[in-house]
Amino acid sequence: MRLRGTWSGPSGRTGSWCTRRSPAPSSIASVTSPWHRLPSVQLPILKLKDEAQVPSRAHEGDAGLDLYACEAAHIGPGERWSVGTGVGVEIPEGHAGLVLPRSGLAREHGIALVNAPGLIDSGYRGELRVLLLNTDPAETFRVEPGDRIAQLLLTPIALAEPVEAAALTESARGEGGFGSSGR
Repeated sequence: MRLRGTWSGPSGRTGSWCTRRSPAPSSIASVTSPWHRLPSVQLPILKLKDEAQVPSRAHEGDAGLDLYACEAAHIGPGERWSVGTGVGVEIPEGHAGLVLPRSGLAREHGIALVNAPGLIDSGYRGELRVLLLNTDPAETFRVEPGDRIAQLLLTPIALAEPVEAAALTESARGEGGFGSSGR
């Protein structure tokens, strides 16, 4: 089954999209999982190194694909390190990839991403690397090949076209910035 639609962007640009969906038997569709109804898009992945692992989901319906380390690293307290995944991806036009932290690594080991989220533009074709930061004050964090180190989320985007304005419209929030919504 194919789902089709059209889009229009700023400046009057238009296009169309199409995605395939496998029909599920109606007797089990409402009982098992709603995930078969979500639009999907193919994500070409190239293994740049033989030992690399293709990103994958741990559970049905997980939004992110786990990214795996392709090299070892020892990250001391307060240090940051760029860890290679050994894969490249071809983000479809009209989408972006977001590299996000894994909550278990943050909770168990104090591991964060330096630039969370990391942004992968659709034109990038190099190796995905993950900038890990060890926030633990005392323990060195060891990364081994095959460890899940981050998540990749594919998201549709709208291209912003900057237009200089003489003024901005009023809003309830106004100029309330950091901490303006309270605790």
